[in-house]
Amino acid sequence: MLQNVNYGLIGCGMMGQEHIRNIALVPGARVTCVYDPVPELAEAAAQLAGGAAIAPTLAGLLADEGLDALVVVSPNHLHVAQLAQIAETRPLPLLMEKPLFTDPTDRAGVERIAADYPAPIWVAMEYRYMPPIAALIDEAASATGGVRMLSLREHRFPFLPKIGNWNRFNANSGGTYVEKCCHFFDLMRLILRSEPVRIMATGGQAVNHLTETYDGRTPDIWDHGYVIADFANGARAMLELCMFAEGSRFQEEICALGPEGKIVARVPGPGRFWPETAGPAPVPELEISPRHPKGPILREIPVDPALLTAGDHNGSTFYQHQRFNAVVRGEGRVEVGVEDGIRAVAMGLAAQESATTGRAVEL
Repeated sequence: MLQNVNYGLIGCGMMGQEHIRNIALVPGARVTCVYDPVPELAEAAAQLAGGAAIAPTLAGLLADEGLDALVVVSPNHLHVAQLAQIAETRPLPLLMEKPLFTDPTDRAGVERIAADYPAPIWVAMEYRYMPPIAALIDEAASATGGVRMLSLREHRFPFLPKIGNWNRFNANSGGTYVEKCCHFFDLMRLILRSEPVRIMATGGQAVNHLTETYDGRTPDIWDHGYVIADFANGARAMLELCMFAEGSRFQEEICALGPEGKIVARVPGPGRFWPETAGPAPVPELEISPRHPKGPILREIPVDPALLTAGDHNGSTFYQHQRFNAVVRGEGRVEVGVEDGIRAVAMGLAAQESATTGRAVEL
């Protein structure tokens, strides 16, 4: 059984560096080799990792015999080809950033790769591990008496700049409902313990990136919308997304309701974006409101400051790596598998289609 785990990191941008900082917090874990086609990013990541080797190519990284696990943090449209190369060349335990794919024609190929992959694959749906959301997941059934309605609201900042501006275009990202919202579709399935049967959506680009141009093209990525999903067990879920609402006190609010009451998780955005003039940054909350007897119960769920410093995702990246590391060492199980990643993308693609065509999409 492994005691120490050496990671290879594929993709060294903002999220790649968040992975490095959080892996460093896991005992016995370290990033020892990195690859990025942008030399400056690779060099910065190697330094952040404490002197990791820099591979000139993905093939060069996969040839590093000292690696025990891989983390893919590259732009969305590169995931499928890199997954295929890893599977063919060096199928190590793999943490694969979302979304698994962006084009519906790639689904069958991803399924074939996963079926033959000899090592664990964990899909990075880290929103499950934000402490207030994890508490809601644990307590939703008892607080509600069985969730019948679920609403998820994200009011946040616009898409951040990325290398090559890949996230400004649907062709690269899969569209906002795939790139950004697959997290929320994953949460819907997890909380409702059921599968979607119908998706209805609307969305568009109202405010962000309208005056930007890249190689003569104007971004087409959406910045707001609504999605409604019907589930096989009769429950219903709704997503409200606004990406020009960074002035909000809380970035995510998740509300589950059932015959016995409701439960709400409230999650602030990244602390580095909270203005000092607004006072102390908000603390995550969980509120349970029973129907009988009436009387909301509010409790704070603070997150370790060290975890907040290590990333923008309310500590969830660390908790995800803690669990993935246990899998690599043979002491844990994959909690977010390829099938979860595929189904979340399928919901996102259905939402993109529904919003584009104006028709509900059956799943």
